[in-house]
Order: sequence, then structure tokens, then C-alpha cells
Amino acid sequence: MAQRYVRVQSQGGQLHYGLLQPDQSVQVLDAPPWLTGQLTDLYLSADSYVVLAPCAPSKIVAVGKNYAEHAAEMGGDVPPEPLLFIKPSTAIVAAGSAILMPNCSKRVDYEGELALVIGDRCVDCSPETAQSKIWGYTIANDVTARDLQRQDGQWTRAKSFDTFCPLGPWIVRELSPGARLQTFLNDAAEPMQSAFLSDMVFPPEVLVAYISQIMTLLPGDVVLTGTPAGTGPLQAGDRVRIEIEGIGSLSNRVQARPAMVVPQAATAEGG
Repeated sequence: MAQRYVRVQSQGGQLHYGLLQPDQSVQVLDAPPWLTGQLTDLYLSADSYVVLAPCAPSKIVAVGKNYAEHAAEMGGDVPPEPLLFIKPSTAIVAAGSAILMPNCSKRVDYEGELALVIGDRCVDCSPETAQSKIWGYTIANDVTARDLQRQDGQWTRAKSFDTFCPLGPWIVRELSPGARLQTFLNDAAEPMQSAFLSDMVFPPEVLVAYISQIMTLLPGDVVLTGTPAGTGPLQAGDRVRIEIEGIGSLSNRVQARPAMVVPQAATAEGG
């Protein structure tokens, strides 16, 4: 099994990066692994920590329509260059956390994706250099308020709600380009999405190189590589699970977002 790098919070509230062990204990690193973090003698037992999203990026750069069949189901062609958008880092939640359905949307979709974690500052890179800047791989769900995406004519609001980027549960260093990505809803036997990572129109190193011509990618930043065909709606009470061979699975439940309570103005008596 590939080494699995995690980010956890101990019972005392401390944040740690570490290496997940077969017994589910975590051997703590003294820094994030892409910043040359070294293993320490500290171990956290399996019952003494909570798993967080595996990194805390300055930004999430995402790619639209990077699988031909998904572009077709969205009613468009594959773009001639990568189609980029940004998701805020505040959209990130960990495996096992809830995806909250916004009250202003009637159609929220899952989008299973491979996520790249950048390990080194990346500016104006060639694809060959960009490959060396990809430190590792994890799983993401690019949750999207599809009705708001269509209504707005651009994607910022639809992609940016809190909890709209489940990420994790860990990072692996190596991944086969022929690995399969699958999305399952409510433990159904048949996947809603199923594709090989090699089906991407623009492979990871090309995406990172292209992005680096536009903006600086920093260590710990995340690149979402696009979703295959088969996206579909979520409902409160659903559980969505995304699997990528060689990484594992990312599972999250879906809940209604609590209604915002608007305080009533006090009514003054007299004058």
C-alpha cells in the first residue's frame, strides 16, 4: 500500500501532518511533507486525533470540461485550452464532514475529481518541470449549485459555498495514469461516474504548466483536474463516495443548511 500522508488535529487541538500507519496511528512530521517535513518520534493513537483535509491551500484552481463526455453532457465542446476557475479555500471540508445544501439553490450536483497537491513554487513551468512540482494526489468533490451556475452565466457563486470542496482523506505520492475514478451515491452497486484518469483531455502536468503561466502556484496549493460524465443531483440525506484506484475513497453525507434567522427589529412604544 502506498504511503498515506494526513493532516490531523489532536485531542489537545494541535494540528499535525503525519504518516498514517497500518494500525491507524499517525507518525507525526515536524513540517508539511512538501516543505521537507521529517518524521519524529511522536505517534498519535487512532483514537486521539481527527482527520482534517490533507492540506490547507492558499487557493484551489479548478478545471472545467476536461473530459470529453462531460463537456458533451454539459452541452458544449471541449475547450481548446484548459478552462479555469477558482474555488475558495473556505469551501474545503474533510472526509466524513457534511456537505451543506444552500437554501438559495434547488439543484446541487456532485463532481468527483482527482486533486493535485503542489509541492514547490511553480511559475512559468514547462509540462516537464510542472510534473516535478506535483507533490502528490488526493480526491476532491467539486460540489456545484448547477442552477446557480446556469443562472449566473459564470461559476463563482455556484462553486464557492462553504463545504463545496470535500478533499482527502490523505495524499499519496504516486498514481497510475490508468487509475479509475468512480462516484457512488448512497452505496449503490453501480457507479454514477466512472472513467480512467487517462481520459482527461489535458493531463495533470499540462494543467499545472498552463496555470503557472497565469498565476504562481505555491506549496500546498490544490489543482482540481475536472470531472467525468455522470454528474447528478444530491439531496439532503444522501451519502456520496468518490473512489480513485491507488488513493482510496472520499465519503461525505449531505445535509440541509440551517435556515438563517433574521432578527426582528424591536417595536418602540410611543413617539
